[in-house]
Amino acid sequence: MKKFTIVIAGAGGIGRAAGLLLQELGDFEADIFLGDRYESAAKSARDWVRKESNRTGRVEYFVMPKKDSDQAFDELLSRADIILDCLPGNQAPRMARLALQHKLHYVNLTEYVKETNEVMEMARNADKGFILQAGLAPGFINVLVNGLFQKFCKDFKVTQVESVNLKVGALTQNAYPPYFYGFTWSPVGVATLYVEPAKIIRNNEIVIKASLTERSKIILHGTEYEEDLTSGGAADLPESLVGKTRSLDYKTLRYPGHYDWIESILRQIPYGEDKVQGLQKKMEELIPAVEDDQVVIYASVTGKDNQGHLKILEKYFLIKPVEIGRKTMRAIQATTAAGLAECARLLLLGKYNGCILQSQIDPQSYLNGPFISAVYQSRN
Repeated sequence: MKKFTIVIAGAGGIGRAAGLLLQELGDFEADIFLGDRYESAAKSARDWVRKESNRTGRVEYFVMPKKDSDQAFDELLSRADIILDCLPGNQAPRMARLALQHKLHYVNLTEYVKETNEVMEMARNADKGFILQAGLAPGFINVLVNGLFQKFCKDFKVTQVESVNLKVGALTQNAYPPYFYGFTWSPVGVATLYVEPAKIIRNNEIVIKASLTERSKIILHGTEYEEDLTSGGAADLPESLVGKTRSLDYKTLRYPGHYDWIESILRQIPYGEDKVQGLQKKMEELIPAVEDDQVVIYASVTGKDNQGHLKILEKYFLIKPVEIGRKTMRAIQATTAAGLAECARLLLLGKYNGCILQSQIDPQSYLNGPFISAVYQSRN
């Protein structure tokens, strides 16, 4: 069995979850190093992985420098095979530069556009593989819908479709007025999702449209949700599928009433004030954090077959908290970390090099891998 040294930068909820998944479900051996700028956080993550795993393996912690690198970090990276970047998105270029310097594979989660573009440019001709935006949305949902698109074209003998739709909601299992929501992940991430613009395809062209401007209702497995345009989740699919679909968008699922409440808060933010910060602050004051969560995922491709008959292919997932080893992980934690771990596996066991976005990942290899299939029950 192959053995690798895996460095996880960032020892928060996703970093430690990725460590546990790799330790518990990997079809390879791994020495796992969990790092954080705060020693207490890094040590806590190491102890958590050791305690919650049923399998034995080397799990260590290290203290990350606040900026760039230092002698101890460089020494660790010189022995590593891959960096899994679970740090805030603004740190992505820094971690990617270190991966390049030490000739390591690299995977991150961030949906930040500026930093993603910067990493794409620096990794374009890299000898190792750099998979970007590898979590849930962007991440899993993009690989899933790209696989549906490929299957639609093959099954119905066409090259173009009418619409490609991606929908994800990280939700509580119960919701109360007036906000009909509970935090299951980063408040700043939620605020950014609502404020930054969305990249979509309309009438065969890529367009940028304000988030929260195309709200509608949808019923999935008997439950009514509201959906609306939000930023980031489409990843590189608009670029890869333009000319192949008349319409493509990513929408975030919420319980009815939530988006009305969000718009009322946005209207209260004074002109000129940072909307992301203002919305985040107000939401954190009023909305509780919730552990008992669920993740709702829906993907569909609609179009006509080669006989002109209208067809649809669709996939639906409802992920509740997931048992990994001795730990029951929150749904958002497990679904995000599973994408990170699966992409690490693809790089370590495969032959990827350069910058790799979600449209370039083989859907079958990804969906049938040990981490994704365990969390999403996606194995065909």
